[in-house]
Amino acid sequence: MSEYRIKGATGEWEVVIGLEVHAQVTSNAKLFSGAATAFGAEPNSQVSLVDAAMPGMLPVPNRECIRQAVRTGMAIEAEINAWSRFDRKNYFYADLPQGYQISQLYHPLVGEGSLTIEADEKAGIPQDKVIGIERIHVEQDAGKLMHDQHPTMSYVDLNRSGVALMEIVSRPDMRSPAEAGAYVRKLRSILRYVGSCDGNMEEGSMRADVNVSVRKPGEGFGTRTETKNVNSVRFVMQVIEYEANRQVEVIENGGSVDQETRLFDVASGTTRTMRSKEDAHDYRYFPDPDLLPLELDEDFLAECRASLPELPDAKRARYEGELGLTPYNARELTAEVETFARFETLLAETAQATGKSEKEIATPVANWALSVAPGVMKSLGEEANPSNATAKAQARILAMQDKGEISGGQAKEIYEIVLRDGGDPEAIADEKGLKQVSDTGAIEAAIDAIIAANQDKVAEYRGGKDKLFGFFVGQTMKAMHGKANPAVVNQILKDKLA
Repeated sequence: MSEYRIKGATGEWEVVIGLEVHAQVTSNAKLFSGAATAFGAEPNSQVSLVDAAMPGMLPVPNRECIRQAVRTGMAIEAEINAWSRFDRKNYFYADLPQGYQISQLYHPLVGEGSLTIEADEKAGIPQDKVIGIERIHVEQDAGKLMHDQHPTMSYVDLNRSGVALMEIVSRPDMRSPAEAGAYVRKLRSILRYVGSCDGNMEEGSMRADVNVSVRKPGEGFGTRTETKNVNSVRFVMQVIEYEANRQVEVIENGGSVDQETRLFDVASGTTRTMRSKEDAHDYRYFPDPDLLPLELDEDFLAECRASLPELPDAKRARYEGELGLTPYNARELTAEVETFARFETLLAETAQATGKSEKEIATPVANWALSVAPGVMKSLGEEANPSNATAKAQARILAMQDKGEISGGQAKEIYEIVLRDGGDPEAIADEKGLKQVSDTGAIEAAIDAIIAANQDKVAEYRGGKDKLFGFFVGQTMKAMHGKANPAVVNQILKDKLA
């Protein structure tokens, strides 16, 4: 597939994308105070004297926030800086009580790393691509201005003030909206595996600043714009699409792109100017005098590394190598924490119910988890009660199917009843007459009658019309009211028609 290009009046343009992802650190307390961090609390109910910048208050680093940032750095195989320092980023805004933000510019906690986005031809990513990550620094969040609470005034909610953020800064390595979308999804997946951020973009615990510039292929970087606080993968991709086309139009009409900060208007799908882009010197950065440098010892680093779970790439490779799953199934099952957790629980339960190894039953369990079960759940809608469909109940359905006691269609019927009404899968199969007939005598009698009534077709089949085999299978299943075991039917038919 060809590379992504913007087609302008003067030819093709290449888009250059870098992302600064702000991820709220999973912690019960803020970065420099003991105030709570729960989402949705009453305005200004989670604000300590430190967060409100009362005179004489001193910040104290939260060890758990530092630990989570280090673990995240390790998950992307980044350099962990045993010595780092906090800086003050000075600016005035109504939701920033201190008049500065405590951040890290010159000596971040985490240095260079990378993550790989996987090839996806349908999405326009022809091959795997490594996206460089420049750094991860830890900083405190600002508060929130609310402009819709009063007709003439804006209110300030400081609940978010002081909440710990990881700012994950990519290199400008992405060249299409699809690549940027894949990067954000992959990064979100890693954060959620590690447990360092819940990745909930709707609640603002993960958001992206989107840097976009355009250039003629092979030329140097153009002037970039930064669109702030984009809170969904879809919106990130929309920003890139709109902004790249806007910049091409500006340049081709004889103008120049201003380096500026922009906002995304969700309703119109467009960006608009927010303010001219500041450089580092505009913020008058200097080391925070209230905080000593962070010095991490080997025991702390070793504990962080030992606490890491199996990460998405390693899990996907294991699913393909050890369990024999297809690349597609392995990718889908490892994309989200909840998906692989449900799959692994169901796999263990089904292995126990069938007496087979996990590798032997991995493929049918994967197909069930990715396709059959969600399909039944969707068809039932509000009638479904997921609490009825325990892993043990689903495993018993899969075990009956594995033993040939029920067909795939019957498995779906039983699961639908379990989801809606609850109950024991085996009892439901018996009560509803949903078990397959494997009695060779009954099936053989039905086949004999069908062969006797269709001698002309038997002759044609034996004369080389192999496709007629499906006719005999269909007639047999019809005679047995769909309850005959297909494998038994096929074998008896093959023997009798030979």
